[in-house]
This record gives sequence, structure tokens and C-alpha cells, in this order.
Amino acid sequence: MAVVHFRNKVGKVGKASPHAAYIARLGEYEKRLQKEKLEATGFGNMPKWAENDPIEFWRSADLFERKNGSTYREFEIALPRELDEKQRLALVESWIKQEIGDKYAYQYAIHTPKALDDLDQPHVHLMFNERIRDDLERDPQQYFKRYNAKHPERGGLKKDNTGKDLQTRREELKALRGRWENIVNQHLEQAGVDTRISMKSLKAQGIDREPEPKLLPSQSNELKKELAQQKSFDQKMEQGLQHVESQVPQFAQAQEQYDLMIERWMQHVEHENARKKREERLENERTRERENQHQQQIEQEQAKRLEQQEQAQIARELLAKEKGEEYQANKAVPLEREVHRSQSPKNEPSPKKEPDRGFDHGM
Repeated sequence: MAVVHFRNKVGKVGKASPHAAYIARLGEYEKRLQKEKLEATGFGNMPKWAENDPIEFWRSADLFERKNGSTYREFEIALPRELDEKQRLALVESWIKQEIGDKYAYQYAIHTPKALDDLDQPHVHLMFNERIRDDLERDPQQYFKRYNAKHPERGGLKKDNTGKDLQTRREELKALRGRWENIVNQHLEQAGVDTRISMKSLKAQGIDREPEPKLLPSQSNELKKELAQQKSFDQKMEQGLQHVESQVPQFAQAQEQYDLMIERWMQHVEHENARKKREERLENERTRERENQHQQQIEQEQAKRLEQQEQAQIARELLAKEKGEEYQANKAVPLEREVHRSQSPKNEPSPKKEPDRGFDHGM
């Protein structure tokens, strides 16, 4: 059955040249060829200064594109297993001709690793720069400058797919996925394959089941390792069974040992599943506990701030009250002095003091 996967990604400044080397399996990524096949790789619409070296183009994009700009957009798409290598390459080339044409500089690579079922998992990485090509020659620095509408020869190439709202982008992505569905089904029909793909959701197709979860690379590798161990165990069991069958007299005893081994394996599997469930439950409990503690901390801080605000309000009210009483007291003192002066007798002469005549010698 054809696998459906279509991912639309955007690369920031500094990511283009490493990603181009990654999909082409160059440099440090060459060692990946030991575990998977690079079916095909190619590029096109490059400027003259990078017409033979796409890595140079992406390196210049990382160097001269503005810091907050995007250097590439990528389609990561699963290809039908039902098509052979030549048919898959023809499908990719038809898609590039339809969607890229001579509009953008691009690079692609078809990878074929092994899936969990040990079958091929072909997919294509198509990365392209969204600056629209024109007939003017520009050096690397000018190529990625801001577009000059009045004088195009003074600026860089115009960027496509900018200034769009979220709803418009969703509609365009839906239409893009629909075009991929159509072109894939056309190539499947041409190859005489009955299988067809649908980019619609399971619900839209009327299929009542949950979609399969996407595994991270680490999870996928772990599962592959477990499956390899299971396969090795099954092979050993098969060899043991063949040996048991060749030993007719001891067959019953060997069969009992085989059943015991199977039972132990099942117990081991059940134990591992139970352990994983316990760990998951404990992790969920710890997460909830951390969330509760965080919420309690927030509530305590809010209560503390509220209490501080109330105390500050009380202090302000007390201070205002004290200032009001002091003002009234200061205002009353001059009034008391005025009343006292009004009650005192006016212009009252002070009593004259008799002179001291001394001792009267005439007496």
C-alpha cells in the first residue's frame, strides 16, 4: 500500500548549505549511505556562478540573505513503493516541472531507507529558493539583496510567497497536496498499479480509525532494534524447532522447553509493557504534581501581592488620616491665641508705683 506523507518546511539563514549536503549525502552525511540508498539526486535553474555546484548557491544564500529571512522551502514527500526506481524518478521530475518549472533554483534527492516492515521507504527531498528568476545577471551578493521594483537591476530577485495570511497559506497547501495526489495517481495508473493514494484525512475518507502516530528517529531506531531482536529470536526458535524435530525420541521434552521459552518471552514482554506503563503513569503523575505546585506558587504569589496591596492601602489611609488631624490641630492654635487677646482689657493703665521716700527724719 502506498504511504502518504507530504511535509512543507522552511529553512532559515545558516541552514541551507548544511541541509543541501545532508540530502545529497555529502561530507559528514556520506556515512548514511551504509544504511540507505541514494536513488537519485539533481538540481536546476542555478545562476551561472553556481551552475555546476548547488552547494555554492546555498552557501551564498546563508551568507547574503537577510538575517531574519528564509533561504529555502522544502517538500519532503513519500514516494509509492509500487513504482520502481525509474518510475519514481519520472514522478519526481514531473512534479518539479509542474510546480517549479524555470521559476526557482532547486535541488532534490531521493532516499530509500528501510522501513519498520523491512521494505523500502522511498521519499524525496525537494528544496528550492523562493526568489523568482529573471533574465538579469547578478553576483551572489546582489542575488539575495532586497528587490528593487523601480530598478530591478539594482536589487536582488523578487521573493515569492510573502505577505500572505494564514488562511491563504492553508488553502494553497491544501491545493498543493491535491495536485500531488492527482499526479501520483496518474503515474500509478500509467504503471498499471491498482493502488491509489488520497491526501484527505481518514475522517474525510469515511475511515473510522485513528491515524498512525509519527515516530521520532530515536523511537523508530529503538523499534527497529526490538524487531531485529524479535526476528533473531524467531530464527533461533525455528532452528531449535528443526533440531527438535530431527530428534524424535526427545521431541516431547524439547517441545516442552520450547513452550516454556515462549511463555517466558511472553512474560518478559508483559513485564516490559507493564514497566513502561508504570513509568508513563509515574511521569504523568510527576508532571501533574509539578503543574499543581506551579499553580499553587502562582496563587500564593497572587495572594501575597494582594495582601501587600491591602496593607499599603491601609497605611496610606492611616497616613492621610494622621495628616488631616495634624492640620486641624495646627489650625486651632492661632484661633485660641486670638480669642485670648480679645478677652484681655484694652489700654488699661498699669498702676503707678509710689516712690520710695526713704526714712522720714522729721518724725
